[in-house]
Amino acid sequence: MPTPRIIIRDHTAEANLFARRSVIAVFVIIAMIVMVLTNLHYLQVTRYEDYQTRSNGNRIKVLPVAPNRGLIYDRNGILLAENRPVYSLEVIPEEIDKLDETLNDLQKLLNLDDDEITEFYQDLKRQRRFKPVTLRNRLTPEEVAIFSARQHLFPGVSVEARLARHYAYGETLTHVLGYVAKINKNDLQKLAEAGQEANYAATYDIGKLGVEKYHEELLHGQVGYQEVEVNSRGRIIRTLDFRPPIPGQDLVLNIDLKLQQEAQKAFAGGRGSVVAIDPRDGGVLALYSSPSYDPNLFVHGISSKAYNLLLNSKDRPLINRATQGQYPPASTVKPLLALQGLEENLITPESKIHDFGKYQLKNVERIWRDHIPWGHGWVNVTKAIEVSCDIFFYDLAYKLGIDRISESMHEFGFGDYTGVDLHEEADGFMPSRGSVKATFNRPWYIGDTINVGIGQSYWTTTPIQLTQSIATLVNRGKSVIPQVKRGKMLADHLLLDPPKERRPIAIKNPHNWDVVMDAMYGTVNREHGTARRAFRNAHYTSAGKSGTAQLLTIAQDEKYDASKIREEHRDNAMYVGYAPYDKPQIAISVVLENAGHGGSEAAPIAKVMMDYYFKDQVFPKHQLIESLGVVPGNKPLPVKEVD
Repeated sequence: MPTPRIIIRDHTAEANLFARRSVIAVFVIIAMIVMVLTNLHYLQVTRYEDYQTRSNGNRIKVLPVAPNRGLIYDRNGILLAENRPVYSLEVIPEEIDKLDETLNDLQKLLNLDDDEITEFYQDLKRQRRFKPVTLRNRLTPEEVAIFSARQHLFPGVSVEARLARHYAYGETLTHVLGYVAKINKNDLQKLAEAGQEANYAATYDIGKLGVEKYHEELLHGQVGYQEVEVNSRGRIIRTLDFRPPIPGQDLVLNIDLKLQQEAQKAFAGGRGSVVAIDPRDGGVLALYSSPSYDPNLFVHGISSKAYNLLLNSKDRPLINRATQGQYPPASTVKPLLALQGLEENLITPESKIHDFGKYQLKNVERIWRDHIPWGHGWVNVTKAIEVSCDIFFYDLAYKLGIDRISESMHEFGFGDYTGVDLHEEADGFMPSRGSVKATFNRPWYIGDTINVGIGQSYWTTTPIQLTQSIATLVNRGKSVIPQVKRGKMLADHLLLDPPKERRPIAIKNPHNWDVVMDAMYGTVNREHGTARRAFRNAHYTSAGKSGTAQLLTIAQDEKYDASKIREEHRDNAMYVGYAPYDKPQIAISVVLENAGHGGSEAAPIAKVMMDYYFKDQVFPKHQLIESLGVVPGNKPLPVKEVD
């Protein structure tokens, strides 16, 4: 039997070990409590404001509120651009588990087309997933009802009400007002560069063309904010604070809607433009480009098919012909060239040359012809303008030379922007030796100068530029800048914009203004004037100049026959004029593409416009002055023959 093993324990050692472990445990517990208390102090005291803000962020949201866009009126108080309520279908991608499946269900429910789905995905790439993305921009009342009945099946999808732009007069004012459309990536980049991105946080649309774009800063307004409390699902429980947005400013234009409508009716679908301004202050009374299109198509998102029809149309309705169309000015600039000839003493009011239908330089084979094959006989500067004698101005251009012509016409604004408050503007082309060499890489020939004498060759101008030059002429050198915007509304009062002017034109002999303007009077009122038939029986006195811009070079031995030429190569009909003659209130230019002669085709449109503009005004009866060279209210200008 084994011997029992006796174990003797040292109770003192065990007690000491236990004591040491207990002390360590106590210290650990105390350290942990201190750490907890320290961290609690850090969270509750030191970082209180930070975590309070984060906590509020989980239950409080700050939502931007879009301002109402400013309204636009014509000069008579007629509302041109307004805001109408619309309903849109909004999707917040972050709140949807199966986005593709949801979109398929919505497409079946609301008959969404494939273009809308494609556009949604494109917008989604440019937008953060927690922000709403528009799926359909304009819902009908029936569609709102259909979706509302099934909204519980589509978490993250909602119907939102907002105001959208509406243009009551459609295509009548498209090229003036322009339009607003959805903000795109390029718009966002420009807003960010300008530091304006935050101001558009709740805005869907931005001005794309016309007044809407040029005066975007005035029309848009300032964004507002509302602070709301939301539940765990993001639903708004109550509004805690609200800072209302500041609406955009209401604008009043110089445009006369009724006058604009007269232009639209007069064109009847033809291609061209009308520009009418008040020469006293530069106010743009009418600016119509034909053909046009309905701007409301772009507000709610134009379909690819509809846009391609506009883009590929041979009539180019997207181009604002009034400010972007570039045309040879033709004979409409003969009064300006005559003024320069008088100023340079190369001609006098008494000077005459004989026009027998041809013009030829010594040692040059080419022959330049007049539009009348047999010529006009003896003509002075007055008759040359009245009957639009080409031979007189061939000779005058030769004497002036391109250098002096180019310099003088630049003073009248050719080859430069007018400064009109529309971004869509071309500057035309005023030829010179240097500009032709730089642009076309060819030298300047004397034959080019001859053609410039009748507003042809490389010379191109825009209708608004041409109108500005005529306004400068009738203002005797004072050059006003065309302005579409008349002013802005402050409370119930209209704050008018001050007129803007370019550098005036000073001439050596002020009487030369009278000579040229008298000739334009004769164009409309005297026996052989090219526009006399168009203005027959007008109850006001007017003056003007017709023009026929040749677009196709005709061989010397050929005769122009419009029936044998393709329509787009036929002559443009042009007219510039003003009225009343003694105290002009309106200056106007008309361009009618591929229509023929200015006196028979374009001048009647100018008369329609002036007839309406002066329909409520009564003028004293005037007696037509038939004798050549008579300035109304002045003595006859003597005429003598010179070699």
